[in-house]
Amino acid sequence: MDSDGSFNLFEMAQKQFDRCADLLDLEQPVREFLRLPMRETQFSLPIKLDTGESKVLRGFHVQFNDSRGPGKGGVRFHPAQTLDTIRALGMWMTWETAIVNLPLGGSASGVACDPHSLSPFEMERICRGFVRKVAHQSGPDWDVLGPDIMTGPQHMLWMLDEYETIVGHKSPGFVTGKPLHHAGSQGRKEAPGYGVMIAVREALKDMGIAVEKTSASIQGFGLVGMHAAQLYHQMGGTIQCVACWNQTDRTTYAFRKKEGIDYDQLVSITDRFGEIDKLKALSLGIECLPGDAWLQQDVDILVPAALENQIRADNVNLISPKVKIIAEAANGPTNPVVDPELTKRGIHIIPDILANSGGVVCSYFEQVQSNMNYFWSKDEVLSKLDSLMTSAYIDVSTFAKKNNTTTRDAVYMLAVDRVARACLDRGLI
Repeated sequence: MDSDGSFNLFEMAQKQFDRCADLLDLEQPVREFLRLPMRETQFSLPIKLDTGESKVLRGFHVQFNDSRGPGKGGVRFHPAQTLDTIRALGMWMTWETAIVNLPLGGSASGVACDPHSLSPFEMERICRGFVRKVAHQSGPDWDVLGPDIMTGPQHMLWMLDEYETIVGHKSPGFVTGKPLHHAGSQGRKEAPGYGVMIAVREALKDMGIAVEKTSASIQGFGLVGMHAAQLYHQMGGTIQCVACWNQTDRTTYAFRKKEGIDYDQLVSITDRFGEIDKLKALSLGIECLPGDAWLQQDVDILVPAALENQIRADNVNLISPKVKIIAEAANGPTNPVVDPELTKRGIHIIPDILANSGGVVCSYFEQVQSNMNYFWSKDEVLSKLDSLMTSAYIDVSTFAKKNNTTTRDAVYMLAVDRVARACLDRGLI
């Protein structure tokens, strides 16, 4: 599940944009403006460890484009974090908020650190120190933070508390992904994964395939992968394989049961980082295979829900001829160089900026609820999510059919056009 260290995610995101800009025939000034972030910051973040020693971490904050509204993006804690990764995430979030037609822009931020090796007290110091670095250019009306890889409700609450201390008043709309009892939103945990499967459901409808007759292999069993599996299971699909990282062995494993993995059993042997207990899985009759085996399964649906650059030129031929859909639950899991091969094989790709937009949709719902101090029920939140995601998928599908283009091209063309129009309307270009 590791990404190739030489792979540059921002270059990949820019290549996707360049192709879209050519298809839209964008003027050169528009291309140049949309190709790079409006603002970006990188900074040193010194923290005190529990041992009393000091450690200097590296932090990043990118506000890619806010022409359609306040920036929105996640805060990612990962040891391999780089500025280019954050730039790419900010760019993708810009298109993501546009494709689901939210009045938001795109941003992203993060700290290069490994939460596995840090205590809760050390994590709190990182969160508070991070907010002190970005508070002057963030806020509910400017740039709204949220969780991403290895950050969650507790991290968001520490960040909120620090921000409110700095500004001197309550501001629950500063972050999303907060705990429910602290102005969080119902359905927030489920939304990113549910959004993936709502898009899959609509794609299967287009193909005339009943979800009950399909099987899936999922890479990653964190927040997104777990809840995608949950909704897929509830819809009647068969979960055949799930891959995840094993911290002890420092490698990935794929857990397979050809007749179908029981979702509730699998969750019961999974820790808070999305790591499945290998020995307990074996005791339940689940096979433990090498991590890349998830890609080789004879299933109808592949769901990469881990890191970027997971489907590449060196492994695309491992994909089974049975596969009909790839739902990109992660950011940038498919290298653009393999798109022509996947299209040639008739595999329907649900691009990341559409497939994983359920998270930002529910973040928007939480932001709205926090700002008006009135909260909806879980059923209401998930119903609104379903409606918005379904509408977005239908927009993309209709555009793709009308213009005889791939779903990926359709998603990018619609999203980039909306952002470009906003920039031009405001006179930014």
